[in-house]
Amino acid sequence: MKGTRSGSISSERDVSRLTPIEIGLTTAIVAVTDEEPRVLVAGETGQKDEPAGLPSGAFDPLSHRTFEIGLREWVTAQTALDIGYVEQLYTFGDRGRHARAGDTDPHVVSVGYLALTREPENVQGLRKTGASFQPWYRFFPWEDWRNGRPPIIDDAILPPLAKWAHGAPGRNERLRLCFGGGNTSSSDGRVWDEEKVLERYELLYEAGLIEEACRDGRVAQVHGRLGESMRLDHRRILATAIARLRGKLKYRPVVFELMPAEFTLTELQRTVEAISGRHLHKQNFRRLVEGTELVEPTGEVATATGGRPAALFRFRREVMQERHAPGLRLGVRR
Repeated sequence: MKGTRSGSISSERDVSRLTPIEIGLTTAIVAVTDEEPRVLVAGETGQKDEPAGLPSGAFDPLSHRTFEIGLREWVTAQTALDIGYVEQLYTFGDRGRHARAGDTDPHVVSVGYLALTREPENVQGLRKTGASFQPWYRFFPWEDWRNGRPPIIDDAILPPLAKWAHGAPGRNERLRLCFGGGNTSSSDGRVWDEEKVLERYELLYEAGLIEEACRDGRVAQVHGRLGESMRLDHRRILATAIARLRGKLKYRPVVFELMPAEFTLTELQRTVEAISGRHLHKQNFRRLVEGTELVEPTGEVATATGGRPAALFRFRREVMQERHAPGLRLGVRR
């Protein structure tokens, strides 16, 4: 028995040595333009009918001293864009997420990143590479609650999800936590948590309701098009990036990475609303901003507002030394 067991382990190890592994670097580069959160989509891959994807490339340990150096090189090569703020998200290694059924290419372990930037006024460099900024709600239309509960939830998501979860208490509980209700009659938006972007995507994937489930060779029940798919595991990485950014708004001043040097409070509010997918009460938001002391007036006004001149503000960087968690502590949606 011992000999058999030892031989089995040895055989498994021999097979694992023959399985090629590749480390991929993938980033969701986010900007907010014209009150819309937008993500940078890389150019064409040359593959017919290949869906959109995030800037990505392989880590080369011989030329890239660190993952981040490699990431920045790939982004510049694919988009002609020099990014500023970058943070690592998670490592994604599921086989099915990065390959089609029967694929024998190397198993790719993706290191996902979030980057924040301002969309360049001169987009010629982006156009030459085929890259462009696209609204992120194009990929996640159920996440935009700025104008109320998105109809796609009750029309196309909850009916098949309720059928999938029927008779399974665990599934019903996940459905309630993710979409604010376990059946189609729950349409008041209770318990909607804007940070559960990844959990909602994973639920739709597991239920076989999105195109990625079909591509990965899973049994899928796709009902129409629930947002635009992305190639490989890129929509999952984007979901992770959106969730991270929405959560981080509340305890770090990351929103100012997306703002110009000077801005009005209305512009700041519209940017926060765009990211969080929530409509915010104007006076409550202003009291929140004033209470956190994140901004200070410049003494100037903006005249191109379409109405009365509005005071201009700037980020007060001293707050980083004054408080441990300087962010916009938005209330919970009920």
